[in-house]
This record gives sequence, C-alpha cells and structure tokens, in this order.
Amino acid sequence: MAYRPELLATAASIEELERLIAAGADAFVIGEARYGTRLAGEFNKDMIEQAVGIAKPRGVKIYAALNNLMDNEAAESLNEYVSALVEAGVDAYVFGDPAVLMAAKAHAPGVALHWNAEMTSTNYVTANYWGRRGATRYVLARELNMEQVIDTTTGTDLEVQVQVHGMTNIYHSKRSLVESYMEHQSEPERLTQKDKNRGMYVMEAERQDERYPIYEDSNGTHIMSSDDICMVENLHELLEAGISSLKIEGMMKSIEYNEIVVRSYRQAIDSYLADPAEYSFNEEWLEAIQRVQDPNRELSYGFFYKEQVY
Repeated sequence: MAYRPELLATAASIEELERLIAAGADAFVIGEARYGTRLAGEFNKDMIEQAVGIAKPRGVKIYAALNNLMDNEAAESLNEYVSALVEAGVDAYVFGDPAVLMAAKAHAPGVALHWNAEMTSTNYVTANYWGRRGATRYVLARELNMEQVIDTTTGTDLEVQVQVHGMTNIYHSKRSLVESYMEHQSEPERLTQKDKNRGMYVMEAERQDERYPIYEDSNGTHIMSSDDICMVENLHELLEAGISSLKIEGMMKSIEYNEIVVRSYRQAIDSYLADPAEYSFNEEWLEAIQRVQDPNRELSYGFFYKEQVY
C-alpha cells in the first residue's frame, strides 16, 4: 500500500468541520468535555453522529476524544457512551485511561484505539506495550525532538501521530486555580467568564513579551504555550520518516485561520507525495500562514530541533 499520511485537524463546530474538509483535512478529533479534554469545541453525541454523516461520504474519518482524566462517575458511564459512538459510526477512540480501553474492548471491538497520554508517550517500548493491548496508534509527546520522533517511529509497528502546527498544553490542573486566585484577591466578580473566549493569559516577570493563554472549564485549569508550532517548512523530514498522522491543533483559532493552515499543509503533503525525490518547499505555503498569524504569537519548531539533556 502506498504511503499516504493523514492530515488530522480539530473543529469547534459543524461549520468548521465542513470548511476544513474542503480545505483538505483527512480526519478530525472531536468530542465532549465530559470525556475529552482541551477540545476545540463541544460535540455532543448527536453532533458527533452528524459529523460522521458529513465526513464518511467524503472519505474523512472522525475520531472521538475520550482522553480525559476519568473519575468514577465518568468511568461508570463509559460502556453506554462508547456503544452510542459505535452506533454513530466513529472510526477511533482517542484514549489515555485504561477504563476506556476496557469499555471499548467489551462494547466496541471494531473501533480503532489511539493511545494519547500527552507527556508520557515518549518511547517505542511504551508504544508496543499499548499495541499489545489493542492500540493501533501512538500519539507522541510534543516534547520529543526529531531524532526521538524518528527513533520511536522505526521502533514500533503502530501508527504514529505527531503534532505539526498550533499551540500546545504546558500545564493542567483539575483544580480551578483562576477562580481560587480571584477569591484570594477578594475580587471574584471581576472574572465571571473563565473559558477559552475570555482571552486570559499569564506571563513571567522577566519575559513579559511572552503570554501564555490560560482558561478554565469543567476539567480544571489549562495553561497553553506562548507560541505556535509550525512545521510546514520542514514537513518533508516527517514524511521521509513515514509518520502516519500529522495533527493541526486548531483550538483557540478562527475558522479562517485554520482553513489557511490546513490548506498550506495539504499542498505541502500533496506536493511531496507527487514526487518525493524532486520535492521542493514553496515559500507561499508558509507566507500564507504568516499573514494570518497573531503577531503576539511566534511561529516556532517547538522541540523538534532542540537537544534533549537528561
């Protein structure tokens, strides 16, 4: 079978999903906050079924996010939830908690499993461990450099997913830290809205030009990176390594921004696949992204070219 990497995106709404399909996305991660965390938008079961109905005829896959930290109440409802998602027609579950694995094996044996535990997915031994337990895909930690990404890819038979664009999570707490802080300041009325649309950020005293978006939802407090990964210029290195899935994180971005990003990566991927030996990067793909990039958020390579010292 010819190598064809997947361009994976997120969507905050049905409208965005449709527009990003038109821009060239091959698959989407969507879900609801009770079971998934740091989602671009909320998709209940009916909306997930609607998304599948839109995507399937176009050959686009829908992955349901069940990567939250599961408490007892959520774990007890997993059997019913995964069964409902089978009926909706999702193609895979994105999970980190073994409770999801057990529910899926019992009630959704035909649905693929993508293991995603954020920072702990750092080596191929762990990938193969989860592969022996039924996972078909391994979502790599964002902290790995290119050498580690390639080594992990060659050391496992599982599909490997790598984030290539967008912001990343750098801190998470199940506690409502922002609310606690405002109460400590005796000013809780100043912050009635704490979600992604509030535009809150934190910054360091010595580096006030770097602003880290922060928000709270039903899953707690999330602090995001001050820059956006952008690997479109060096995408060929990941394609040469045979990465299965290339993810664009569209959370906290406009539909228009995500359309342009998806289209640029689509063009780069298609150009490489047409003739890998003669592939040449087109500066217009990066320039299109730069024109819509928030000037307060730098485009960076993340950890891809940083030497890791342990």
